[in-house]
Amino acid sequence: MTGNPAPATATQAPHAQPDATAVPLLEARHVSKYFGSVVALRDVSLEVRAGEVTCVLGDNGAGKSSLIKTLSGVFPPDEGEILVDGNPIRFSGPREARAHGIATVFQDLATVPMMSVWRNFFLGQEPTRSFGPIRFLDQGRAKDVMRVEMAKMGINVSDPNQYVGTLSGGERQAVAISRAVYFGARVLILDEPTSALGVRQSGIVLRYVIQARDMGRGVILITHNPHHAYPVGDRFVLLKLGRVMGTYTKDQIDVGELTQMMAGGEELAQLSHELQRLDPDQPGLQRVARELAEDAKAHQ
Repeated sequence: MTGNPAPATATQAPHAQPDATAVPLLEARHVSKYFGSVVALRDVSLEVRAGEVTCVLGDNGAGKSSLIKTLSGVFPPDEGEILVDGNPIRFSGPREARAHGIATVFQDLATVPMMSVWRNFFLGQEPTRSFGPIRFLDQGRAKDVMRVEMAKMGINVSDPNQYVGTLSGGERQAVAISRAVYFGARVLILDEPTSALGVRQSGIVLRYVIQARDMGRGVILITHNPHHAYPVGDRFVLLKLGRVMGTYTKDQIDVGELTQMMAGGEELAQLSHELQRLDPDQPGLQRVARELAEDAKAHQ
């Protein structure tokens, strides 16, 4: 399995802008989700448009996982509403969300390592052919379809019988994304697709994100890394403790500002204060504390 898509960079050529007046494919309006006394999401709003990448950024505990599961039908919102093509809907589960074209690629990718690439591409939805009353698995057609769909993502599959477990992390992402697009996904929710990858593989996965966007899909990219989000993103939603801290288009914010807003001056100042209290006689520790304090001032 080979493929050499160019890594996405901050100088990526601009793509054709989607129609700003078009109805969003998927929208969350003032969504809140509670687990007992725990507030997972509070008054969260975002929209996803065709041919656009919406990046949702936040650290651990920001509410990214709860948002993914609410948008994909795992959790019903306790307040607010989810809209598909402008119509309010309440999903009964992930299957209904998929039927409406919303597919989620989680970090574990839902692939079977000891199964071939083509079997993982279909996973229970394999094409069949009939011989009288008997139906057979159509392996030839399945492999051909998989090759064509993977080629659309810039991947040449030389051996469709290769085990998925032998592929790189970026290649497994390509299988999962291609599979979702082939089976009708109009909205792709990608859960931290670059979190466990190196620099080169992360760049390749971001190229797949661009490919999906250019195919007219709406993409939600969940990440904690602004340097991965900014090159491919069109819209940026910052989450903190289950709340939206800001929503920006690319012409409203640069990568430096995005990084600063995620870092948070108040948190840096608090960390600096704690380090200073630990051991005033440690020069190295105090130097780190001073640097954090300076960063905190710059972020305020």
